[in-house]
Amino acid sequence: MLARCLGAHSRQRLAPALCRSLGTATKPTALRQSDDRGKITIKAPEEVKSYPATIKVYTRTGDKGTSSLFTGERRAKDDAVFDALGNTDELSSMLGLAIAYLQATPAESLIARLEAIQCLLQDVGSNVATPLSTEKQVSKIRRTRFDPDGYHCTRLEQWIDELSEGLPVHRSFILPSGGLAASTLHVARTICRRAERSLVPLKDDVDRETLMFVNRLSDFLFVAARWVAMAQGVSERIY
Repeated sequence: MLARCLGAHSRQRLAPALCRSLGTATKPTALRQSDDRGKITIKAPEEVKSYPATIKVYTRTGDKGTSSLFTGERRAKDDAVFDALGNTDELSSMLGLAIAYLQATPAESLIARLEAIQCLLQDVGSNVATPLSTEKQVSKIRRTRFDPDGYHCTRLEQWIDELSEGLPVHRSFILPSGGLAASTLHVARTICRRAERSLVPLKDDVDRETLMFVNRLSDFLFVAARWVAMAQGVSERIY
């Protein structure tokens, strides 16, 4: 349930210092990937443990409109916890679509970061599904603690700075645009904002870093969408 992170802190930098202007900019080079602490290990299909075909996806336990938290507590499916979990799940799914559009394009070096974010959203979900008010579940609360040193949030800020380096500066509204991948990332950004809003009622039951990460993530997705449009040579629409 928890993502596995390896290595030590490092900041990745974009190679060229690209000009900031109101016009067009030089296409960025591919983002460097490193085996640092923030690198999430994505398993290959052959590494995934297989289960007997007799295990069924459906359980019928939710037929009466309730579902279970990681603590074992059952709540109505319209509870704020499940609203937040649904939003983070939707966000991860939209990132999966963006990844599909990025494959074999000049911006495909962004894929590894989006996959890492998908894994971290699983960790966000684990934290949300384990309310801090569940005092008798100390071991589970400890297992689902999210980003206690704020590393992942800081790394998002570093990525934002890196991706922003060569982007044209506009003093007008940038409309969601820039091609399929970029536009999909803009949709992901709006879902991320909704996820953040759904976490606010749970602020006393989730780690502070969870809210910080989701808040920073929407900023990252905005900049990432713009970077992808530039990398793919697709013009943004400006109002």
